[in-house]
Amino acid sequence: MKRFEMRVDPITQEVYYEVPLKGRTLLNDPLLNKGHVFSAQERYEFGLIGLIPDTYGTLEEQVDRNYTLICSRPTDLEKYVTLMGLRDRNETVYYALLTQHVEEMLPIVYTPTVGLACLKMSHIIRRYRGLYVSPGNINHIEKMLLNPGMPNVGLIVVTDGERILGYGDLGVDGMGIPIGKTALYIAAAGIHPSATLPICIDVGTNNERLLNDPLYIGIRQPRITGDAYYDVIERFVQGVRSVFPRALLQWEDFGKDHAFTLLERYHDRILSFNDDIQGTGTVAASALHTAMQIAGKPFSEQRICIVGFGQAGSGVANAIATMMQTEEGLSLSEARRRIFAVDINGLLLEGDQVEPYQKDFLQPREVIANWPTPKNRAPNMAEVVRHGKITTMIGLSAQPETFNEPLLRDLFKNTDRPFVFALSNPTSQCEATPELVMRVTNGRALMATGSPFAPVKTTDGHEIHISQCNNLYVFPGMGLGAICCQARRVTHSMFYAASRAISNMVTAEERAKGLLLPELKDIRRVCFEVALAVAKQARADGTGMIATDERLAEIIRAAMWEPHYYPYRYGRP
Repeated sequence: MKRFEMRVDPITQEVYYEVPLKGRTLLNDPLLNKGHVFSAQERYEFGLIGLIPDTYGTLEEQVDRNYTLICSRPTDLEKYVTLMGLRDRNETVYYALLTQHVEEMLPIVYTPTVGLACLKMSHIIRRYRGLYVSPGNINHIEKMLLNPGMPNVGLIVVTDGERILGYGDLGVDGMGIPIGKTALYIAAAGIHPSATLPICIDVGTNNERLLNDPLYIGIRQPRITGDAYYDVIERFVQGVRSVFPRALLQWEDFGKDHAFTLLERYHDRILSFNDDIQGTGTVAASALHTAMQIAGKPFSEQRICIVGFGQAGSGVANAIATMMQTEEGLSLSEARRRIFAVDINGLLLEGDQVEPYQKDFLQPREVIANWPTPKNRAPNMAEVVRHGKITTMIGLSAQPETFNEPLLRDLFKNTDRPFVFALSNPTSQCEATPELVMRVTNGRALMATGSPFAPVKTTDGHEIHISQCNNLYVFPGMGLGAICCQARRVTHSMFYAASRAISNMVTAEERAKGLLLPELKDIRRVCFEVALAVAKQARADGTGMIATDERLAEIIRAAMWEPHYYPYRYGRP
C-alpha cells in the first residue's frame, strides 16, 4: 500500500498529500508525522485529537528543539544516534535541521562519523530503513521494491558492504552508507525523501569479527562469489528496471573485484554510476583545476603521483586525463604519461600483472631507465617523487602519514606551489595533516583533504582554509540533473561538465583563502549548477531531454524540495 499520493486541487491549485493512514499509525510514520504541527482540521480528520498536545507549534520550533538536543550530546557518535532517532520520528524536521546546519552536521551524518557508526551498526540500530536484499529473498525483488510504499522512487543507492570507507568489509552493517548518501541527496540536492531508497545487498561477509559477533544482524556466512554473486545482482537490476524503470541507481562501496565490472556491465542497461570511481575523480579534478588557476600553471607542466591506485585512484586518474585532453589538447597517451600510479609494490610499470582498470596508467620502463634506483624492483613512492619531479601528490591509500616530512620536502624542491591532496577517509587515515604540509612548504602548498580539517595559521598569522574534497559536491547534483533531464545513461562527459561547473563556482575571495572548492554552506547552489551543467551535457550527448537552458533550469528548480509540511487530506486505501 502506498503511504501517500501527492495531489493538486483542481480548483485552488493547492498541492497536498492524500494519506490513507490515521491515528498512531500516521504519527509513527516518519515521512508523514508532523508532531504538534498538525492543523486542527487534520487532527479531527485523521483521528489525532488527544494523541498530541492541544497546542500548535511550528517547524522552526521543532528544528530548534532538536538542534539543542543534538548539540548537548558529548560525542559525535552519540550525535549520530540522536540524529538517526530524529529521522526515524520525523523526516521533515530532520532534513530541515540538516539543511540549516549542513556544514556542522555533514561530518556527523556522513564521513567521518558514519564510518564509526557502521563499525557498530548491529549494536546501535534502532529502526530498519530501506531494503535488505539477500540471495534468500532476491526472487521476490519486485514485491520488495513496492513494500516501502513510496509513490515514485527515482533514486536508489545500493551497497554490498564490501568496501566501507577505509574499514573494508562490514557486511550488512555497511547499510549506514546508503542511508547517509540518500540523506545527502535530499538535503543537498532537494530530491524528495519519498523518491529515495537505500538498499543493502547482503551476500555474507568475510569479516571474522562480524561472523563471531552474536548481535550481528547480517547473514552469517562467507561472501558468495563468482556466478552466484552476479546472479543476485542481475536479478536485482531486473527488479529495479521492472518496478522503477526511470530510477537512477548509484553503486556504492563495492569491492574493487566487482565495482568496475558492475559499472561496465550495467552502464547502458540502467541509468547508473559509481560514486567511488566517478564522483571521487570528478571532485579531485575540479579541485586540481582550481589549484592550477590559483598557481597560474598549466596542466602540461604537472607531473602527478597518485598513491593508492584502487578504484578511487583510477577514477581520479581518468578524470584528470580527460581534463588534460579537453583543457589543453593533450592526447590521451600524453595525459596518461604525466600520471604516475603508485600502489603497494611501488610504481606501476609496463609488464606488471595488474588489474584491468590499472593497465592504462602503466609507465613505460624507459621512463625510469636513468633513475638511480635498484632495477630489481619498482621505484617506491619517495623515489618517484624525487626522480619523477612530481609536482602534485594525490593520496588514496588509507594509510596515515604516508606523505611524511622528507617526501614533502622533496616535493617542494620540484615546484614552488606544490599541490597536495590527502583524500583518504576518515580523518585518522589521512595521508598528511594540513599543519605538516603547510609547515614544510612555508604555506605555499595548495591542499585538499578527504575529511574536514580546521584552517591552518601560518607563522605570519595568515589563515589558510583547507577544502574538503567531498563527493557531496558531485553526486547529488549529478543524480538530480540526470533524473530531471530523463537521461538514458550517465556519460563521462557529464562528469567532466560537473567538474568544470564546480571549479567555476569558486570565487576570487575563496581562492585567496586557499579554497579549491566552493564553501559547503553553498551546497544547494552548487547542486543546482552541477545539475544544470549535467542536463545540458546530456542534451549535447543525445542521451537527455531536448529543451532550452531556461527550461532545464526551471525543471531542476521545481524538483528541489525544501523541507516543509504539506497539507493532508484523507484518502481511503
